[in-house]
Amino acid sequence: MKSAANSLGWFSALAVGTVAAGASYPAIPADKTTPSQQRIAIKGPNSVSIGWNTYQQLSNPCVQYGTSSDVLASTACSTISITYPNSRTWGNTVTLSGLSPGTTYYYKITSTNSSVEHFLSPRPAGDTGAFSFNAVIDLGVYGADGYTIKADNAKRDTIPLIDPSLNHTTIGRLANTIDDYELVVHPGDLGYADDWLLKPKNLFDGTDAYAAIVEQFYGQLAPIAGRKPYMVGPGNHEADCQEIPNSQLLCAAGQKNFTDFMNRFADLMPTSFPSHSSNDSARILANSAQQLSNPPFWYSFEYGMMHFVMIDTETDFAQAPDGPGGSAGLNSGPFGKTADQQLAFLEADLAAVDRSVTPWLIVGGHRPWYTTGGSGCGPCQSAFEPLLYKYGVDLAIFGHVHNSQRFQPVYNSTVDPKGLNDPAAPMYIVAGGAGNIEGLSSVGTKQAYNAFAYADDFSYARVSLMDKNQLQVQFIHSTTGEVLDQSTLYKSHSESFVVQ
Repeated sequence: MKSAANSLGWFSALAVGTVAAGASYPAIPADKTTPSQQRIAIKGPNSVSIGWNTYQQLSNPCVQYGTSSDVLASTACSTISITYPNSRTWGNTVTLSGLSPGTTYYYKITSTNSSVEHFLSPRPAGDTGAFSFNAVIDLGVYGADGYTIKADNAKRDTIPLIDPSLNHTTIGRLANTIDDYELVVHPGDLGYADDWLLKPKNLFDGTDAYAAIVEQFYGQLAPIAGRKPYMVGPGNHEADCQEIPNSQLLCAAGQKNFTDFMNRFADLMPTSFPSHSSNDSARILANSAQQLSNPPFWYSFEYGMMHFVMIDTETDFAQAPDGPGGSAGLNSGPFGKTADQQLAFLEADLAAVDRSVTPWLIVGGHRPWYTTGGSGCGPCQSAFEPLLYKYGVDLAIFGHVHNSQRFQPVYNSTVDPKGLNDPAAPMYIVAGGAGNIEGLSSVGTKQAYNAFAYADDFSYARVSLMDKNQLQVQFIHSTTGEVLDQSTLYKSHSESFVVQ
């Protein structure tokens, strides 16, 4: 049973000499400006944000960059170097603007102990070139505080500096296939630091154990997140120091109410993009959406043929499960200035999408309402599904349930009769099988509209925008790279603005 050990210093004192502290903190480098936990995100139509952590505050975080690894002629700086109680590190964020689209840029975080990395700048909205992205959700830390798959250490990942123990896991697969996708979306549950008590070694060191897992996880993810835009949203495991209902008073300062999530990603994620439509109403709506956005909880961005919207299924709508008095008992948020800010953002943003510019409209969130077993999030469905249907969302990506699932296009629990051939209803998938300390969820009872379900091993989804009419979804076996399921959605996208 989980306990209050994370905040009871006196409990630790009683155990001195009998139980050693168990927090698996990474070593602090001699040069405390050494960057760690690197991450990048699409910030704007021609900009990318670079984030990293250091073991001391930086007065002027800077990044050198350029289109040649040998000539980093440009420099961008900021004053963003922030921390919070019970964190050992400071989070730094710098935005690189005015980038040429679809171009490889090299960058070096300013420090006496940093290396040159690279990324592909965002495709411009309306670019019709095919590309893929990965949906990786419910991914936890590997190792002593999480889980480890037995690996053949003779097989090394293609990205240097990645820990060999991550081979044959989802992070290892992402490393080995680094050239096969252009970005990653991760709507919730990153690291599982709130599960620290599942490892007995952490029993008397909860505050530090939570912080250590956070540092470990983002360090493990850095070889991916520091090279590919890593677009995140909130999940229930970001809310609190322990996923125990109504346990917030037991959490140390800085380890409740999505604090690490906000500090790490608020300055990194975008708001929403200005409209590239020639339609005046669309431009006005897009401007309203930008004013109503609240990254990293809800926001949107455009990339080539795609308009992607991230939503918050945890707080800020009626009966939100993680909100005050919500069913999860995590009592977090709200984060909007008004009770309806998120839904007002979502409607304005969806209504502004011009399919002649970005034909594919995709939404990502954490808690699904369609899932095998029939235990989806009812309040989420009530809040969001009508808007997703009204504005013709093509694909909706969720996690929370720890397996992989694909559904026929469906609305109000009724299958669209057109199936994958130009349906009016969205296609829903669950990509929650990436792997974490809690293990996989059994498939359970399949719904009549369920087309695929897999819970035998770790897996994730790859989404490929092939052209303006065809979108392919594959579920990938993390260990072998095998394609477990493949489907192609056809949409005519004959209307510039969809209202159903």
